Amino acid sequence: MENQADSKGIILNNGLYFGLLLVVASLVPYALGMHLEPTAGYINFGVILLGIILFPILGMNKFKNTNEGFMSWGQGVKIGVGIVLIGTIISTLYQLVFTSVIEPDFYAQVEEVTRLALVDAGLTEEQIEMQLEMQGKFQGTAVGYGMGLLFMTFIGFISSAIIAAVKKKSEEDTY
Repeated sequence: MENQADSKGIILNNGLYFGLLLVVASLVPYALGMHLEPTAGYINFGVILLGIILFPILGMNKFKNTNEGFMSWGQGVKIGVGIVLIGTIISTLYQLVFTSVIEPDFYAQVEEVTRLALVDAGLTEEQIEMQLEMQGKFQGTAVGYGMGLLFMTFIGFISSAIIAAVKKKSEEDTY
């Protein structure tokens, strides 16, 4: 296997497409005026879940096709995590632009929606303030974005590890 395929281009291409999917999944509800509704969140969650599975599969398939049908588990995990990481970075950059340029009062709107939901749930004013204070510590902060990036990378690792375990094929397996 001297002519092993290069995974960088595959990771970059699929990561870019995954990032674009995440951005579009955020833009569509905003364009429809539904960005603060729970339904939009559920749809966005479904798109993220689908993308975290689909794009690593596409990347691993492409790698295997250009590598004579072979791929180790480690190569598959690297491809999958790389794709999810790049897509998440693109999505995070979009979120920064969205909350600072496109819709600067987005977090204030989210706080108001959350406050109304907590009042409807019967929480006391003290409980509501405590909840909103905790929420405010992470929304739009470097800590919040960093935790989101780490969480998505971790989920990408789990997804990629499972997919790579199924898709791996070494030269020893063919004999």
